[in-house]
Amino acid sequence: METTAADLTKTLPHRLTSPYSKCFNRVPIVSVHEKADENGGLSLVGETLVVGGWVKTGREADAGKILFLEVNDGSTPQSLQVVVSSEIFSSSETSSGVSSLADMRPTGTSVVIEGEIKLPPETAKGQVIELHASRVLSVGKCDASTYPIAKKKQTLEYLRDKIHMRPRTNTIQSIARVRNALAFATHEFFNLHGFCYVHTPLITKSDCEGAGEMFQVTTLLGECDEEDGKKFTKSSVEEAVVMEKRAETAAIETKIAEMKQEEKPSKSGLKEQNKKLEQAKKDLSELERKFRKVGGLQRSDDGTIDYSEDFFGEKTFLTVSGQLAVETYACALSNVYTFGPTFRAEDSYTTRHLAEFWMIEPELAFADLNDDMQCAEDYVRHCCKYLLKTCRKDLEFFQKMYDKNCLERVENVANNPFGRVSYTEAIEILKDAVETKKKEFVYPVEWGIDLATEHERYLAEEVYKKPVVVYNYPKDIKAFYMRLNPDGKTVAAMDILVPKVGELVGGSQREERLDVLEQRMKDCGLELEEYSWYLDLRRYGSVTHSGFGLGFERLILFTTGMENIRDVIPYPRWPKNCLEGH
Repeated sequence: METTAADLTKTLPHRLTSPYSKCFNRVPIVSVHEKADENGGLSLVGETLVVGGWVKTGREADAGKILFLEVNDGSTPQSLQVVVSSEIFSSSETSSGVSSLADMRPTGTSVVIEGEIKLPPETAKGQVIELHASRVLSVGKCDASTYPIAKKKQTLEYLRDKIHMRPRTNTIQSIARVRNALAFATHEFFNLHGFCYVHTPLITKSDCEGAGEMFQVTTLLGECDEEDGKKFTKSSVEEAVVMEKRAETAAIETKIAEMKQEEKPSKSGLKEQNKKLEQAKKDLSELERKFRKVGGLQRSDDGTIDYSEDFFGEKTFLTVSGQLAVETYACALSNVYTFGPTFRAEDSYTTRHLAEFWMIEPELAFADLNDDMQCAEDYVRHCCKYLLKTCRKDLEFFQKMYDKNCLERVENVANNPFGRVSYTEAIEILKDAVETKKKEFVYPVEWGIDLATEHERYLAEEVYKKPVVVYNYPKDIKAFYMRLNPDGKTVAAMDILVPKVGELVGGSQREERLDVLEQRMKDCGLELEEYSWYLDLRRYGSVTHSGFGLGFERLILFTTGMENIRDVIPYPRWPKNCLEGH
């Protein structure tokens, strides 16, 4: 019978060994703490095991004969205290390649240590167990004079400039574990509810949101001559050469026409002239293209860039959403979802915007707006429940260091249904807050506005004190694909607003009526031909269907209480910043 992960934490220490760290038989520190928590540490006392990780802090005692290390391997927010005596370096069994305690003391040093689990002195606070080293198996030295992550707390702004080293910090490690858990919970939820995971393209021709803030994908710039980026103009000499070739081509065409009028035209003569005409046209085409290449970029007659020679033969972009593409699979597989990166070239420096971010976008066939709202609510609540079960220590860390309401907020979402209110009712609530409660908003409140973050957070934090679903928005502030309601003024759209963040989810029932969708697209200035494939879903077996999109980083902000979205993604991209290391 196969041993499960749960079984590993219920067996003896040698069975706690990481399955893919057999070269050291290393035990993850999270497993050590879990066993210690189960029995007050008593079940591990006297056991010998191996741990590995990076030194968070190191301090010497007894005139430098004893070293106390706080070691963390990233498996848990909790470090393990390791006590190393200078005596072990006289042992022939030590194979670390170091000869003194000083080599292990600097923050950032990596160590692999074998030792015995013991109870700490009664005077020690906050410790259940500690490891007393018997052998030092490996040490990766760290130059303390240049190491950028000091023992003292660093600002998050500073860490963004040390992007390759910031995973060594407690905050970013906890973010990584929460992000991992939420990603797993996402796949778990949709798998449990019969959804099929579909990978939608990152390169596309379609602007799903219609905002035009897209990153272009091209291979043409590799040939661009940076010295000549001027707008295309024809010189008189170039124009003369082209005109001469055109005249030559026209003369051959005239001669061919005259030969065909002869009583007995020469077949060999016609063949020869046609061959000349073919070559002349080819030469003319090459000349015209040659004189339209400026700055290394081929131009059309009007001077605009000719994309026919680009990699895809036309303009293409990084996707802003996988929704339109995943709809095609919903109209065949019923319930599907996509989970991947999306891109938006929005010149924004706010704490809520990134140029590259991840989206979860489910599509449900045979489902209306009510089904959509329920699915989105159930999904968010499932994620919170999973986080409480698997990352409580991390949530406690965020509560202690960043947001005192973090844990309470996640528990509130996990245990209580969301509020629901129509857009029209929400506007009335906001107006009443201004008129009777003297609430001041930066942005005026009136029917037809796109709710600002301050409005969204007021509804979620002060009115409902929990997530709230707002539905039936004005059509003029929503996308073309959202189903028009019978009133002709609103669409069957919904947003989930949450405390701390504002909008977390945006979704709608999709417009399944071909004639209504075509008119909506015309009203939005879209070319129907470019979306003919999307319209085909309505021509061939149209079906009531709905979907939503959730910004993954915003979900992390909401659950952790972090303030800036740049701190909850491994490699944040925003205007003028694309660092992998610094």
